[in-house]
Amino acid sequence: MSYLNNVWYVAALAGEVGPKPMARTICGESILFMRKEDGNCIAAGNRCPHRFAPLDRGTLVGDGIVQCPYHGLQFDGATGRCVHNPHGSGKIPEAAQIPSCPLVERHGLLWLWLGDKALADPATIPDFGFMTDPSFRTQTGAIHVQANYELIVDNLMDLSHVEYLHAGGLGSEAIKRGRIEVTQAGSTVHSNRWCPDGMAPPVWDALFDDYGKPVDHWLDMRWDPPGVLRLDVGVAPVNGAREQGVWGYFNHFLTPETATSTHYFWSVSRAFKIDDAAVDRGIEQAVQVAFVGEDVPIIESVERLMGGKSFEELRPVLLSADAGALRARRVLRQLIAAEQAVAPAPRRIPIVAGAAAP
Repeated sequence: MSYLNNVWYVAALAGEVGPKPMARTICGESILFMRKEDGNCIAAGNRCPHRFAPLDRGTLVGDGIVQCPYHGLQFDGATGRCVHNPHGSGKIPEAAQIPSCPLVERHGLLWLWLGDKALADPATIPDFGFMTDPSFRTQTGAIHVQANYELIVDNLMDLSHVEYLHAGGLGSEAIKRGRIEVTQAGSTVHSNRWCPDGMAPPVWDALFDDYGKPVDHWLDMRWDPPGVLRLDVGVAPVNGAREQGVWGYFNHFLTPETATSTHYFWSVSRAFKIDDAAVDRGIEQAVQVAFVGEDVPIIESVERLMGGKSFEELRPVLLSADAGALRARRVLRQLIAAEQAVAPAPRRIPIVAGAAAP
């Protein structure tokens, strides 16, 4: 499977990484994470270049220095260089290094770059500053999904499914007859759904203090490649300002683990009732019911039924509601093709210890 490399991926929630080495597979590569004494997190390849042992099973022997559990080579996770060879003369082979990866901690998330380091500009990280804004209450979590990440993008970019898959919770008749607008700005795709003058979905009616009257309901989804999505969603009195109702940002960070599995990080940020523990519990329950209990099982079933064939090979029937998802897929294909067209040939690392690379 081809991945987009020159882009920032969410690798972990910031609180997941401490001083102890931790590994996570991202885009098919095992990546080692550690937090140094100064609080900064570092990332590097998790495979020892000697006999390919997993470094996360090793021992922390210094600040960001990990010792391989197999033969004792020590590596600086920040630079990727081997700093100690306990064998023979102690000379360190030139090839004894692991790739270091740019890593930025922002918005309570760890953003990882796997591509050309010269292109790793933190300014291109999508803005989720509200996640750490004290005027918002933000809840976070993570789900592991046994499915390709693009199937989850499809699910989020086409919210027509909520009337069926999430009936009784997030669905409503107003969503079914809502107006959809798909637009694109650069590589960002927006899929917005406007559902005026209808009864609020049960979950939103409860958050709106059991309003019990028709509302305007909006679901505005933004997708940034390859799998960063922000849903601006809420309800307000008919023809009223959005600030008169209740709304929030439901954020989705989809990071490929493999071709058939995904790290699904989520957060919900709201500017209403930020100190209300009951609302916290309601949102957590909604996430567990809708995401974990309803979305994930159907998406994993889709992955299994596809039988290893691609989306294009199966020639899906297309509906008008698919416009946003299809636009995202098209943009992603274009970005991957453009990246591969200019990618240099891979550097071959010799297996002879100490030999210079060609």
